[in-house]
Amino acid sequence: MRRRKELTEDELRIFKKKISDEEAYEAFFKDCYLRNLRPATIKYYKNEFHGAKRIINKQLVEWVQKDVESLILQSEELMKVTTINTRLRALRAFYNFLCKSKLIDKNPMKNIKLLRDRQKTIDTLDNKEIKKLIRTIRKEKTFISFRDEVIILVFLDTGVRLSEPVGIEVDDVRGNIIIIRRTKNLFERTVYLSETLSETTQEQLSRYIKIRGDVETTKLFISQDNKELNRHSIQTRLTKYGKKAMINKRVSPHTFRHTMAKRMIVSGVDAFSLMHLLGHTDITVTKRYVNFGGQDLEQKHKLHGALKGLKI
Repeated sequence: MRRRKELTEDELRIFKKKISDEEAYEAFFKDCYLRNLRPATIKYYKNEFHGAKRIINKQLVEWVQKDVESLILQSEELMKVTTINTRLRALRAFYNFLCKSKLIDKNPMKNIKLLRDRQKTIDTLDNKEIKKLIRTIRKEKTFISFRDEVIILVFLDTGVRLSEPVGIEVDDVRGNIIIIRRTKNLFERTVYLSETLSETTQEQLSRYIKIRGDVETTKLFISQDNKELNRHSIQTRLTKYGKKAMINKRVSPHTFRHTMAKRMIVSGVDAFSLMHLLGHTDITVTKRYVNFGGQDLEQKHKLHGALKGLKI
């Protein structure tokens, strides 16, 4: 029997050199660094890859679709849908890169879709809760508590993310605007102190800068030791204040961000303007921040009803 000129796929695999996970990681993370991804994003990828291999004890470069399906089925007993989807997004980025770079033949994520998850309404704070929180903080009368009050005002007034205030320099504060340089998508943006809170936030921010004084770091928000503040410290203290104020909701930068977004929309700000203020690059992401309850819709209708101002 005469041999065919072309080799079969199985025969070609004999020639193709298989790479290890370590080699795949090296190529993938080199690309991440070249694209200047944030350290937090790179850490996220590493954590998710490690977590996936703990469930499916097999080299990632050897995974096939059945392995991903097995990961999903086993994970459903261990974690929430949002957590599973977070892991799947990391794996998708990894395998898409390996396929594009021709380091693997088939993409095990090609036919895998994210799990459907019921959209939940995220808590926001009302006026009474905000006032209660601020009053609780003011009772401490320390430099740290005053700093935390200013941070909360900035969160509520601008909707910045947790990672953004720690990157603000003193010189980034210019009257009623703040330049945000350390952003999630690497696009520098300007946030504004609103008219209703402008006097409070600007005055408190000005007082804080005077009390802060000249220290070694140029970062706006500092620790008790005059060092650069880290994001974990902010979240920990906000949780503490929330419990102390007996607020039965999660008190966090994300809660403040949603509170700001909701209040802006109710007051008449359009979704596209809000998208830029929040630092989103996709309007669909902004839409997740706008979930109205019955009272909110009633207020919105009173302000902007279709027949408002019409005399018949």
